[in-house]
Order: sequence, then C-alpha cells, then structure tokens
Amino acid sequence: MSQIRDTQQHPNVEITVRNFGPITEATIDLRPLTVFIGPSNTGKTYFSTQIYALHDIFNGFSESGFLSPFGPTSLMELIADSNPERGVSLDLAITEEEVQEIVELFRKSKPSKEPLKLSDLPTRIQNQLRDVIKESEIFKDPLQEELKNCFDLNSILALIKLTEERYNEMSVSLKVSEGNQECWKINLKVSESGIVADGTAGEGMHLFPKGWSMSINGSAKGNRVSFDHPWASSLKRNRYYLPAARSGIMQSHRVIMSSLVKRTTRVGLERFPEVPTLPGVIAEFMQQIILYEEEKVSNSEMEDIAVALESDVLVGQIHVKPSPSGYPDFRYRRHNTKEDMRLSQASSMVSELAPLVLFIRGLIQPGDTLIIEEPEAHLHPGAQTEIAATLARLVRAGVRVIVTTHSDWLLKEIGNLIREGILKEKGELWKKSDGPESWLLPDEVGAWHFHKEKPVERLHFTNIDGIEPSDYEDLAQDLYNRSAGLHNQLEETEGNNTSE
Repeated sequence: MSQIRDTQQHPNVEITVRNFGPITEATIDLRPLTVFIGPSNTGKTYFSTQIYALHDIFNGFSESGFLSPFGPTSLMELIADSNPERGVSLDLAITEEEVQEIVELFRKSKPSKEPLKLSDLPTRIQNQLRDVIKESEIFKDPLQEELKNCFDLNSILALIKLTEERYNEMSVSLKVSEGNQECWKINLKVSESGIVADGTAGEGMHLFPKGWSMSINGSAKGNRVSFDHPWASSLKRNRYYLPAARSGIMQSHRVIMSSLVKRTTRVGLERFPEVPTLPGVIAEFMQQIILYEEEKVSNSEMEDIAVALESDVLVGQIHVKPSPSGYPDFRYRRHNTKEDMRLSQASSMVSELAPLVLFIRGLIQPGDTLIIEEPEAHLHPGAQTEIAATLARLVRAGVRVIVTTHSDWLLKEIGNLIREGILKEKGELWKKSDGPESWLLPDEVGAWHFHKEKPVERLHFTNIDGIEPSDYEDLAQDLYNRSAGLHNQLEETEGNNTSE
C-alpha cells in the first residue's frame, strides 16, 4: 500500500516567469499533482514545455542539481578539478590543509544517511563557490539551447511577449528548496540586448544525496582533489511529455519514420534539401515510441496502475507485436476477444490512452516527472473521471504529474479524490479500493488558472467547490439561463398555437 511519504521524494520547486510567450506573469510551485486550467492560447503548454526543459537541465530539480548541466556531481568536480572541455574553468585557491580536510570529510561521511551539503565544506571554500556561482553564467548556454530545442526556435527571443512596447524583456526564475531551506536558485533575463544569468547556492544545497555511496581516491596533486563517483548515473530523474498530438502520432508513427528515413538517402536529400524540424517534446515522444520495448517493465506498482487503466477505461489491452520493419506495431485487444486490431482501426480513445499505458508500464519510474497535455481528449465524461484516478495512482507511486486540461469532469473528480484523502487521513474513508489507491491530499495538488493578459492565479481547494474555476460556474449558469429562456419561449409559442 502506498503511503503519503511516497509523494515527498521530490524537492520543492517554484518557477516564476514574466512575458514568457502568452504568459504575462506566473509564479507556480510544482506539487505531486499540478493542474493547469484556462482558455486556449493562455500559456499552459508554454509553461509545461518550459518545465520539461528545466527538468533536463537541472537533473529533475534535485537539491544537488544546480550545476547539473555538467553532471550530477559537477559541484564536487569544480571543487576537485576544473574541466575546461565542458566550458568551465575555475581556479579555486584551495590550500593543502583544505584538500586534506575535504578528503577526511568524505571518508568520515560515506556512506551517509544524511545528505552532504555545501554548508559541510570549509567556510572559505563555501564562500568561494558561492561567489563563483553568483557571477558565473555556466548554465546560460545549456538552458537557452534546451529551450530552443523544446520550442523549435532559432532564438529564445521569440518567446518574449512582444505585443506591446513594454514587453521587451523576458525573465525566468527557478528556485529549489527542501522544507523551509533554500537549496539553490537561478535567474535568467532575455532581451534584444542579450541574455543575463545569475544564481545563488543556499544552505540546503546538496553535494551528495541521502544514502550516497562512492569510491574515494583522494589525492593532493597541485592542491586538487579527485574522486571516483560510480553512483552518479543512479541520480537521474527522467522526464516524459505526452503532447496533445499523441493520438495521431500513435496511429501513423511507422509511416512518419519511413518517410523520414527515405529523406535521409542521397536522393532524398537532393529532392528535399531542407529537412523539417520538430519541437523537442514531440521529437522525444516519437523517439520513445519508436524505441519502445515491451519487456522493459518498470516495477509491479506501475504495472498495476497500467492494468487498472486498461481494465477501467480501455476495457482491453495494449501490447506490442513484432514487426518486420523493426518499428514497434502497437495493437489493441478488447477483453473477451482473441482478435488484435491496429490503433488506426481502434477508437480515438484507444489511440489517445495507448501511450499513457505504454509509458506507465515500460518507462516511468517513481521519482520521474510526467507531463500530459489534455488527458481527457477523445474521452467520454465517465472515462475522464477514471483518468483522474490514474493520475492520483501515479502520485501515490511517487511520480510527479503535471497536466493541462479543459475538462470540468476531470477537475470535479480530482476534487472528490482530495475529499477521499482528507477522510482517509482522518481514518474515516468509507470507500473500498480494489486496485491501486487513488486518493489525494490538498497539499499534494496545485491548480493554476491561466488567463489572457492577466497573471496566472492559484485555485484553492474547498470542501464545497473543489478546485473548479469560477468561469466554469459562470458558463454553466449562462447555459442554464439560455436553456430556460428558450424553453419558456417554446412553451409560449405552443400556447399561442393552441389558442388559435
């Protein structure tokens, strides 16, 4: 059974943007489940794509991830030995005594039940590193390159809101903390005059995580220290993005790939000299689908969530059939039948949910981040409420989930799941769960309402209203009033006809 602690393995992340695409201003802290709501073209996809880009640059927003454009252990590498090939060249004045102090600190600390923090280093080294981080722009180029990749841009200047003269500068701020203690923060400002970046390292910044283990080969060569760190790859937190176009991609990915392969031949390049590009989120989604291997099962808890989604919503199974072309052939088999069908022959709901099933079953691990655009697309209202349960189950398993939505049904069911979580916390939950648990707690859910030409606002959960935005209620009332007015008019017309 999942516990509340499962959702707490992610650090606290706060992202602030100004004049970012269609977003005037937004300050959003990511929760285990973060929901973006609002009209089209208000910036929900922009913010989601930015999260995807920042996640990769900063190693899943880990407490030790400030310098992760250069690897999970790069802060220690900067202390130990600068690496000019990575674009970083530092000359910290480390004395022989401090070298020995650092080596001794590591020997005493490993393996540790507590994280090793920046504040554990000798005070003078801490101050040097903080000064370097504050003045350095080492993350500027990796960040702007990833933003250009994810948004398919030649320059991130295109992200600046230029509808009026005052919108001539864009800013992005990312702060990571643990509890009330700030770990690190970066700031990026973009304008036509250039890009400026700075950062700070807080007391809570981790050099190594809890339970870290490493082989230490400390040496004092030229007042430097080198360490072997075989654990580094295990710190990677992966990101996954299910774009709004996933249904079409799932139905046609083999055709798309065959066309692209044909264009890469010499004849193809002569006929099509300009190869079209895709946003990074679309390209990486396609790559994950094309390279998908069904036997890579993540863990039993994820398998249970995938099975529940298939059973409750799809009423069938998604599986991979070997293909002579080498590209995976995804099939759907309805329960109590023996016939498979291609996704192009199945309903749009099946094509829409197939990648979610596949990702849960074979890719996503606890600690990862999953971003889904409009999970309710092509779904009946009843199925939309079931998707809310799937999102909650992922949260219970320790996955950070971010969704964009227009669905009132999805929001209402998320509100119900929060109510269930409150009852469970009080020991009074009456509902019996046959599958993976799907309750939520109020602090685990953050809902944000996007507007045109206005700052993004937080929607707070209440026991009565849940997390429904007021404009949904206004629209429902307008529809009711219009319906009642037309009904009254029809009755008057029928009455007049009767009297005649």
